[in-house]
Parts: sequence; C-alpha cells; structure tokens
Amino acid sequence: MATTLSYSPPRIALVSTGEAMDRDEDLPPLHAALQSAGARSETVLWDDAQVDWSRFDIALVRSTWDYSWRLNEFLQWAERTCKRTYLVNEYALLRWNTDKRYLKALAEAGIATVPTHFVAAEEATEPALDAALATWPGAELVIKPSVSAGSRDTMRHQPLARERMAAHLASIQAQGKHVLLQPYLARVETAGETALLYFDGRFSHAIRKGPLLAIDAPPTRALFAPEHIQSREPAEDELSLARRVLESLPGLTGSAVPLYARIDLLRDGDGAPCLIELEMVEPSLFLDFAPGAADRLAKALLSRAQDRIRAP
Repeated sequence: MATTLSYSPPRIALVSTGEAMDRDEDLPPLHAALQSAGARSETVLWDDAQVDWSRFDIALVRSTWDYSWRLNEFLQWAERTCKRTYLVNEYALLRWNTDKRYLKALAEAGIATVPTHFVAAEEATEPALDAALATWPGAELVIKPSVSAGSRDTMRHQPLARERMAAHLASIQAQGKHVLLQPYLARVETAGETALLYFDGRFSHAIRKGPLLAIDAPPTRALFAPEHIQSREPAEDELSLARRVLESLPGLTGSAVPLYARIDLLRDGDGAPCLIELEMVEPSLFLDFAPGAADRLAKALLSRAQDRIRAP
C-alpha cells in the first residue's frame, strides 16, 4: 500500500551512472512507488559535476555500476556528497563494503562465508597460489578482485590450469587490486544462489540466481554478466544466516542498519548456507520479482527522509 506524506514531499535523487541509466530495471518501479507516495524523485548521475546535491533531501545510491574501476573517484564523491545531503547507504558503510575483504572480518565474527584466500596486491603470486591449491586439492578455483562488481575480472579455473590461474591472479594485481581465491562450490549448479533483500533491516523478498561462471570462460568486460533470475522462497537456515550477517556489521555512525542490503548465499559441500557477498553499495534489488517490493523500499526511504527533515 502506498505511503501518504503529511509534510512537504522530500526531494529524492536516485543515483546512477550514464551507462546504466537504461539498464537499471529497478528504477522505473521505484520512481513509480515514490510518485505514488507523493514524493519527488529523479535519476541523477553520480559523476555529473553540475549537480547541486544540496537541493536533495536524500540521495539513494542505486546503479553506480562503474564504481569498481573508479573506486577512489567514487569514494571521494560519496564523502563530498554526504556533507551536502543525506546519502544512503551512508558513506562509512559504502567505503567498508566496496572491498570484498570485508568477508574476512565477517568470517572472524563467526559468519559462515565461502572459504577464501586473500592475496595482497603486492604479494608474491606463486606462493599464494600454492597455498590455495594445497588447501583445496583438486578443486576448481574462482579468482576475483577484492574490488569488483557484476563479475568483472572474475574467472572459474580448472584444477590443473595453474598457468592460467597465475596469469589471471597477476593481471588483477597489476591493476593495484587485492585478490580473492575461492574453491568453486559445485552445488550452485543445481541449487543456484539465493539473494535475500532487506530494506531497513527487514526481510523483503528473495530471488534465485542461476550459475554465472562457465569453466575457463573469459571474464566479462561489460557492466555485469548476464543473470538468470527467478523468485525464490528462502529456507529458514538462509534467513537465519542473513539475520546474523546484518547483526555482525561493524559499528558505523548514523542509522543502526543499512537502508538496503542484498545478502548472497551459496550452499557448501555439506549443504549449509554460506555468504558469498554482502551487497550494500549498488546491488540490483530485483523489485519486479516480488509484489510490493518497490513500495516497501519507498516506505523505508521516505521514513528515513522524514526523520532527516524533522531532525533539528
């Protein structure tokens, strides 16, 4: 049900990037839900130097899908913008979540995550690869940058393709990026991946993603790899893990929970769910895959905006 505003309609920026403007399928239903609620919203490019961010009451980061290869520029923009308007998710959360090394912090906090070797940009390639192959003998290996989105620069390698693994690892390091090495969890081929969507800390809906990575296929250079999406009812153990993920976020200023979060889970060899990614920067939210999802996000957003406007 649409939310009726009893105060001056907030001005809302839905933040995107030029290449994503016509490809973000969440924007039309979200604009419609906000309009139905009486709010004023417009899509704005994060890197448009002509934008006066102070004219918005709240700026919602949505499809800034080029951030991963423009990270410093993006974070500098976010830091500036949060001083001119209410930016969500908040700057500290965006900064923390842009680097997948957050998985190490969550694992240390007791969250079940996909097993991962973290390799620094300046670390020697061969010993790191030796360690991963010794830990998971005979396993296919997934190699990805710690800063990436849409599966860019991510590859799944055959167990014996050591030269290709080493070359891939080194190519990521040459970009000045840290690297994640992970065993390929084969259950994804049948069970797929479960993505759970939370708005203001409340579960909204879930979807199933089909397997993305073909063996030895070159990494995508597009904004994101093509995905096969279906609605999904999450299992109780998935919901339980997702709740614990949100409860394990580091202490951050501002609101206690992120306005939006997508928690992506796979099942390991024993069938237990584990976290592959926690998306709180610019995830697709798949609003068209669940009735009322756009209205739920709009309601959460307008509640934050109302609190902000009424704050002294």
